[in-house]
Amino acid sequence: MRIVIALGGNALLKRGEPMTAERQRINIRTAAHSLAPLAQKYELVLSHGNGPQVGLLALQAAAYTRVEPYPLDVLDAQTEGMIGYMIEQELRNQIPGDVPFATILTMIEVDPVDPAFTNPSKFVGPQYTKTDADRIVEKKGWFFRQDGDHWRRVVPSPRPKRIFEIRPIIWLLEQGAIVICTGGGGIPVMYQPDNERNLTGVEAVIDKDFASGLLAQEIKADIFVMATDVNGVYLDWGRPSARLIRDTTPGQLKRHEFPAGSMGPKVEAACTFVEKTGKRAAIGALADIQAILAGDSGTTVHPD
Repeated sequence: MRIVIALGGNALLKRGEPMTAERQRINIRTAAHSLAPLAQKYELVLSHGNGPQVGLLALQAAAYTRVEPYPLDVLDAQTEGMIGYMIEQELRNQIPGDVPFATILTMIEVDPVDPAFTNPSKFVGPQYTKTDADRIVEKKGWFFRQDGDHWRRVVPSPRPKRIFEIRPIIWLLEQGAIVICTGGGGIPVMYQPDNERNLTGVEAVIDKDFASGLLAQEIKADIFVMATDVNGVYLDWGRPSARLIRDTTPGQLKRHEFPAGSMGPKVEAACTFVEKTGKRAAIGALADIQAILAGDSGTTVHPD
């Protein structure tokens, strides 16, 4: 069975934690403990988020004023390498034998006229007070939106169209490798409208759930799992009437609205994968990953 698991931010950095390499490694080591048993039974492809990390790199780059800050596509590539390295190393330490691994920098094509470029919505970086956010807006011209009780930077998040490295990813799976790719939604690139042979990077961050869903479709995964920090999809989240959805279909989910900054993209990515492939998708807590695959935990989305 071929599985795509998209690791949410909880596998890397929990809200309010210091964004240190040591803290991220501890969290990734915990994630690897849950993933290692799967890697010995299934064809496994892993993706991951990068919101806090790419935001931190952007801040660090902006603080050094002798050169222009690196654009977001370059920072996306940096986080793919950094986080992929940690995931691969911690998994290697928990999987016996000579299982091959591959971490791939993954370029993903986006549309230059995607409406996301005029409506930044993807949260990146740490949390700020309103006062600090206003100061950064005045100094750097960044965009901010409220995220819970705090404020965070937002950047364009165009939809993924094509994964350039899909053929080597499939080849590696056929050779028995565990593949880590499409990290942080991949590296956004596009062809210039006046020159379709000129591929360039884009100042954006692609949503990792949409990119992972496209990946799962293109490699013909048997199940697409989004591992997050809650145990599934809830109706009336945050209210006394909150209730977990256990088994559902795209048609049923589309009758409800889910927060655009958190569960909304996961639900949409799950529905799209199920509708296009006829396979199942699931959303739940990483610690319950084996029960999620068995259908005993999380939210499972079946074909209508």
